[in-house]
Amino acid sequence: MKIFLVDLEAVETRYTGEWKTHLPALLRKKGYDVHVIEGPTDIPPATTPGAFLNFGGTNIYKASQVEKISRLFTAGDVASGDHFVFTDAWHPGIINLRYMADLLGIPVKIHALWHAGSYDPQDFLGRIIGDAPWVRHSEKAFYHAIDHNYFATEFHIEMFFQNLLEYENSDVVRQFAPDKVVRTGWPMEYMEDALVMYKNMPKEDLVLFPHRIAPEKQVDIFRDLKQQLPQYEFVVCQDQQLTKNEYHNLLGRAKLVFSANLQETLGISWYEGALVGAIPMVPDRLSYTEMAVDDFKYPSTWTANFRSYDKHQKLICAKIEDYIENYEKFLPSLNKQVDILKTEYFSCDNLLKNL
Repeated sequence: MKIFLVDLEAVETRYTGEWKTHLPALLRKKGYDVHVIEGPTDIPPATTPGAFLNFGGTNIYKASQVEKISRLFTAGDVASGDHFVFTDAWHPGIINLRYMADLLGIPVKIHALWHAGSYDPQDFLGRIIGDAPWVRHSEKAFYHAIDHNYFATEFHIEMFFQNLLEYENSDVVRQFAPDKVVRTGWPMEYMEDALVMYKNMPKEDLVLFPHRIAPEKQVDIFRDLKQQLPQYEFVVCQDQQLTKNEYHNLLGRAKLVFSANLQETLGISWYEGALVGAIPMVPDRLSYTEMAVDDFKYPSTWTANFRSYDKHQKLICAKIEDYIENYEKFLPSLNKQVDILKTEYFSCDNLLKNL
């Protein structure tokens, strides 16, 4: 049995840079025969502003991968029982693969990780394209073509089923095909070791906004907090052209990582921060509700929008002051938070069990 890993283009400042080497190494360590299917390296290096990838470049990358998969079939290099793992479920090659496998009578298993889609009203696809038939039917086709659909949180699963497949509760479907939809942590076992050098750095009265500058991240709230609390340093990380090392140094120095996000199906930056001793302050909504311990959640209504934030501004400022001025008090809860995230959400054991 071979594992064909259809990877994401590596962006140095994003986790896809680490996945490029970590995921193949992890699978090989488990004894799998791994063959990575990559795209070209000469695609635009920058992401589309506010987005995760470059919208044109990602299609260059994926189109090249489709060609390589097709050539594997025509050369007879794909056998019955082989597995294809797509690190991004929003990949047109999933349809091409299912087409070839079914028509050529070569049964393969398709695995794919869902990051976002039109079913999330705060995602780029959701905000710009919405529920246009072409995008909704495309996502449904991906889902049905995939044997094992992976999601990092229960929140993401429920949103996917309610908004795309129109089921009120995912359990209605999952009980009939328990491995069709799998809640698994993402393959980020490397993070703890990668960040160990940034632990135990001297802490400063520094608050970070580590998210993309996009409407669904509500950076304006963070910028206003900077005006309200001038005694502390507030930094929007994407205001600077930071290398990964510079970004991690900021996390190591920070006491607090702040979120007012309206979209979050996992949240990697707050785990990075927690690993190096930065307290997360997150709204009680989205994936945060199931992932965060109570000490680090604030009521969702406080940052539902800027108007709501303005109404609750004093409460938010008081909470930030409590975290900053009484930092040591929260360290036991922070250690508990790290353990939950590390074992439940940033380890891919549930993905590997289906290979």
